[in-house]
Amino acid sequence: MILALALGCALTPSLSGLLCGALVGPAAAAPVTEPVGAAAAAAPLPPGLVEGLAALTEKRADDAIAAFTQCIAAAPTNLECRWQLGWAHWIKNDWVAVVREWEALAALAPGYQTLASQLPAARGQLEVGRLASTARASAARSYASTAPAGATLRLRAVGDLMIGTAFPEGALPPDGGAGAFTAVKDLLADADVTFGNLEGPLCDLEAPSLKCKPDATPGSCYAFRTPTSYMRWYDEAGFDVVSTANNHAIDYGEACRLQTEAALDRAGITYSGRPGTIARWETKGLKVALIGFHTSASGHLLNDTDTAVALVTGLAAESDLVIVSFHGGAEGSKAIHVPEGPETFYGEDRGDLRKFTHAVVDAGADLVLGHGPHVLRAMELYKGRLIAYSLGNFATYGRFNLSGNQGIGAILEVELARDGQLSAGRILGTRQAGAGIPVPDAQNAAADLIRVLGQADFPRSTVAIAQDGTIRPP
Repeated sequence: MILALALGCALTPSLSGLLCGALVGPAAAAPVTEPVGAAAAAAPLPPGLVEGLAALTEKRADDAIAAFTQCIAAAPTNLECRWQLGWAHWIKNDWVAVVREWEALAALAPGYQTLASQLPAARGQLEVGRLASTARASAARSYASTAPAGATLRLRAVGDLMIGTAFPEGALPPDGGAGAFTAVKDLLADADVTFGNLEGPLCDLEAPSLKCKPDATPGSCYAFRTPTSYMRWYDEAGFDVVSTANNHAIDYGEACRLQTEAALDRAGITYSGRPGTIARWETKGLKVALIGFHTSASGHLLNDTDTAVALVTGLAAESDLVIVSFHGGAEGSKAIHVPEGPETFYGEDRGDLRKFTHAVVDAGADLVLGHGPHVLRAMELYKGRLIAYSLGNFATYGRFNLSGNQGIGAILEVELARDGQLSAGRILGTRQAGAGIPVPDAQNAAADLIRVLGQADFPRSTVAIAQDGTIRPP
């Protein structure tokens, strides 16, 4: 389940007739809640408004900012231009500018559109940025490991992966996926093993998804179906193991899932997801097992703690290292924190993640990798084992909301000793450009965000992260 922000139509119902045809996602069909009167509809639009909306729908933030600024210069009291200027700054994560524009709008029309709920959210992001800056300034410069090379298993892990879908039409990249990982390929390949969450099946079936109602508005149903030919790009990027335990694994049924597994087998990429599938491999003489969990019965069930413990206990008895992957937690920009107790999302039980992760570590897991919320979350050290509660979106093309924190990604590097202890770690920041192409982030916003979230959610067991993204071992 993906929450999409379709800029333009969803945010400007009074102008929805201008550009809705160019949008994808459920918001393109949003009902007009604030219709314009006949007189207003006939009034000429100020210069820059139409151009700005067009740029916004294409996520050309700088062009949109220039156009809306021109609009405000010509019509200083135009509410729509200032509202949309705030959204243009939102795309760039410029919270100072978002708050500035929307506070000016609130002074003119405090009840405009959804300003009453969006302005507090922007203020919250501004405060998170200030906290992150404060935490970064007080952090050590580096916790780089001095362990001899080759003494450990070095793994790099990322969050959600979906590099294009044949449904709905128009959601595949123009280059056939060839450029999906070009900018980060060297980072992904620089490890003994590279892991990611395969957020959706790869298959060539043309039957409709059973999860989509026959009368559903085009773009309103989030079912993914990536062509099997795209498996080449995962292979060439360096992925060795993936989790298929997530809420999109059976978007097109078991037949599609089996095509996905066959494509992974052909590429030599091992996986865990469907109940009973365990990824196993050997590196440097270390026997490693990875098991993926999800909050539905389509995978190893995260919400069945007793069974999860039994599974991990068995793997620990026959493996040097056990890695647990899980897909759980609420979704969206507001889901950055790890709450105490169970989480729900649209009425669905998304797991008690603190309980689950601690239980599997107690059972023998040496590393726990989370994904599902579509944002980065905190990391925790529990009994010397690293728990990453969410690795966020990494390469999610076309159908995902990538504004704000949802566009910040990370490559987590960990070095595990034979006894499972974390001997070194590092967070390599990424972000998604355009419609969803991962690129390195020189500012490493991921490290700063994870640091401040850890201090807030796990003050006694958070992971110490230095300015350069290195992690202090326990």
